[in-house]
Amino acid sequence: MLKHRGFPGRLSGTDFQFTIRRPNPRGVTPLTRRERFRDRKAADRRADTAFLAALWEHFGDAPFERGNLDAGRISWLFGREVVPAEDPFDPESYDALLRIDVAVARAAFPDIFEDE
Repeated sequence: MLKHRGFPGRLSGTDFQFTIRRPNPRGVTPLTRRERFRDRKAADRRADTAFLAALWEHFGDAPFERGNLDAGRISWLFGREVVPAEDPFDPESYDALLRIDVAVARAAFPDIFEDE
């Protein structure tokens, strides 16, 4: 499992995790698309924004390996702002390649991309 050095481990001041320390001994947690409803808590929305901003700062529009990125946090963006970068895609692999769909991410999180 690739460890993304320099990537934030969590949202500062919260328990929202962005990375994991070690592989899950019971198997890899699969990436799944989680629905984001309008009534989500503000803290959850801040975590999504901070995570996507960290992905953008760390990787830009280039494909990146899932590695030690938290499956739960990715799943809130998966299938929309974060999409598979390879075909076939294995959602249960730490080696799976992902990428940011910049057009979708720009529409959903305009504050992250306003400087460009």
